[in-house]
Amino acid sequence: MSTEELLRQPSTHVIELDIEGMTCASCVGRVERKLGKLDGVQASVNLPLESAQVSVPEGISDQQVIDTVNATGYKARLKPVPSPGLDTRTSDMSGHVHAMQGGQDPDAVPGADSHDHTNHGGTAAALRPRLVLAVVLSAPVFLISMFPALQFPHWGWVVGVLALPVVTWSAWPFHRAAGINARHLASTMDTLVSLGVIAAYLFSAVMLATNPTMTAHPGMGGHAELYFEVAAVVTTFLLLGRYLEANAKARAGDALKALLRLGAKDATVIRGGSEVKIPVDELVHGDVFVVRPGEKIATDGFVVEGRSAIDASLITGESLPVDVDVDDTVTGATLNTSGRLLVKATRVGSETTLAQMGRLVSQAQSGKAPIARLADRVSAVFVPIVIGISLLTFLLWLLTTGNVQDAFTAAVAVLVIACPCALGLATPVGLLTGTGRGAQLGILIKGPQVLEDTRTVDTILLDKTGTVTTGKLAVARTRPLDTLDAIEVLRLAGAVEAASEHPIAQAIAHAAKSGPGLAPVSDFESAPGGGVRGTVDGQTVLAGRAGWLTGNGIALTAAHQAALEEEQNTGATAIWVAVDGRPVGIISLEDTIKDGSRAAIARLQALGLRPILLTGDNAAVAAQVAAAVGIAAQDVFAEVLPEGKVEAVKRLQTEGATVAMAGDGVNDAAALAQADLGIAMGSGTDVAIEAADLTVMGNDLGQVATAIELSRKTLATIKTNLFWAFFYNAIGIPVAALGLLNPMIAGAAMAASSVLVVANSLRLRRFGRQTR
Repeated sequence: MSTEELLRQPSTHVIELDIEGMTCASCVGRVERKLGKLDGVQASVNLPLESAQVSVPEGISDQQVIDTVNATGYKARLKPVPSPGLDTRTSDMSGHVHAMQGGQDPDAVPGADSHDHTNHGGTAAALRPRLVLAVVLSAPVFLISMFPALQFPHWGWVVGVLALPVVTWSAWPFHRAAGINARHLASTMDTLVSLGVIAAYLFSAVMLATNPTMTAHPGMGGHAELYFEVAAVVTTFLLLGRYLEANAKARAGDALKALLRLGAKDATVIRGGSEVKIPVDELVHGDVFVVRPGEKIATDGFVVEGRSAIDASLITGESLPVDVDVDDTVTGATLNTSGRLLVKATRVGSETTLAQMGRLVSQAQSGKAPIARLADRVSAVFVPIVIGISLLTFLLWLLTTGNVQDAFTAAVAVLVIACPCALGLATPVGLLTGTGRGAQLGILIKGPQVLEDTRTVDTILLDKTGTVTTGKLAVARTRPLDTLDAIEVLRLAGAVEAASEHPIAQAIAHAAKSGPGLAPVSDFESAPGGGVRGTVDGQTVLAGRAGWLTGNGIALTAAHQAALEEEQNTGATAIWVAVDGRPVGIISLEDTIKDGSRAAIARLQALGLRPILLTGDNAAVAAQVAAAVGIAAQDVFAEVLPEGKVEAVKRLQTEGATVAMAGDGVNDAAALAQADLGIAMGSGTDVAIEAADLTVMGNDLGQVATAIELSRKTLATIKTNLFWAFFYNAIGIPVAALGLLNPMIAGAAMAASSVLVVANSLRLRRFGRQTR
């Protein structure tokens, strides 16, 4: 597509809708198809959350989208805008208005229930009275109908009256949904339930009305032709299943709700030299607020005064407190465990880490994995086919046996057993639970496609600094090579390095500041991946790699090279220092391997991944680090410049590898985007996090392994759900059509299948607890 064509493409924005009245995967398919008919509109509908993410092009209004959903037979509305006073803005990730500042009502954000309707037409509280009535009345209907000893003269009329409220008021959610869809010439799973219940009751009522004396005598005369107990008990079983389902799905969404409740409610700010307590949503950029021991940090910022240890486990999943000092960054919703801190706010409202986590989790839960499309496609045509099979079953039984009772029983059983609610729940409930549990562990899965990607990844590139190692270099030695002593070499190098933001530069500058002090510098220049140059005390000082020196016309002798190799053989990062065109010294810096990196890499290998170390450091340092953490010598990419990281990913992909990349810096962002699976360390930059598919909010490589394990476990759970849902219907329908399944047993089995799918998904809530 040409640039002109791209420019002519309409811009789009994303809105989120609450949609009431959806009951199954067929409803999901209908809404998506109807919205898809609007030019340029793309929609992803989530059944358990009763929500939709809709990409709307320029020229189509939000109201048109809402009207289209309403015309389909459901009730749509934009997700509620947070209450006044919250800092709201458009999210770059989702395009809709969010403000997930701590203290906000979690019901007003994606992923939390924002209305009184959940899947299948009601919350557990709304379904409870209907279920209670059904149980109370269905019990005598069942007992009287099935046990001749309990029957009395004209008992059929009594059970018919008792069953009537059950098949009308208790079953109303099914009938209402079926009616709404029928008006639009559509059918859903509720159509099957409603038809089955109504057919069983009306058939029995007609039989009784045409033969009023058929139950005149207890235990005698045609009572087997009455199916009042089938209509009542099927309704009861299905209501019970949906009641349990509603409870279970509410638990599946608890993780996100709990996440959004983590934030502090109030902040104590310094105003005019005094401490003033304000609601956290009134914080603005630059506010300085007090955090006392035991209090939560109100929002993201950096420490301007004080020293403490921060418990970040609720955000990062890491159990050990992190020490913070002046200039260290802190994250909102984390807990101050010891000293008093003054923190300057740098992010408020929708900009905070907590808000970003909420958006990413909600975005993932509202999306749809490719595996879910299979269920949607099946469900879209399933109901009409089942109704046809039911009618065919009735006709074939009637033609072959002439027995209306047997034909009717088999046809109703087909209708009841076929209702594949489990298909509609298999993917979204598994995704909801898995992503929610991930949020609790400090792992953010950006979208459902990520689950598929984790299954196929076989290679993982690990950026050394900040991922495998601490990334905090410190000067280990200063080796003079000329007339200057070590102190003077460090002083001059520190002066030019102080103007650079590179970690190596900052380490040298810090060492100089702590020792001989920093001299002023002028004419500063920096070359990424090379080095720095400046004028100090009238002398031209260069500090950087060998290539940087030689590129600036500075010759390195054999003796110089021997000194360099000697330093590098210790595993140090060696930096040249030159003054006025001559090498004067080598500064050696050392990084430390993070605790747990070796164990984490072993876990990655156990998952079938080939770990590759990627670093800009020299080969000797890279090899030493690789050996220490268990990475093979041939799996080390050393002396890679920032732009070379993308090439490293591409090279592996060209060789046939499916590549994951873990990194934390701005210079990792392009490689993270290029990789088949990008994993950002949460301690890293916003750019890296934005480019990644998975984000671990902590600083521990072990979380990368946990993230992949959780993603694969979630995908496996979804596949298990889908298998049993398909298997259940594939077996159940022919068994019912052959007359081998009583409609009551079919109703119980159908309800049980939905509950089992949800219960299987809820097992993900226990993921990782055995290791924590």
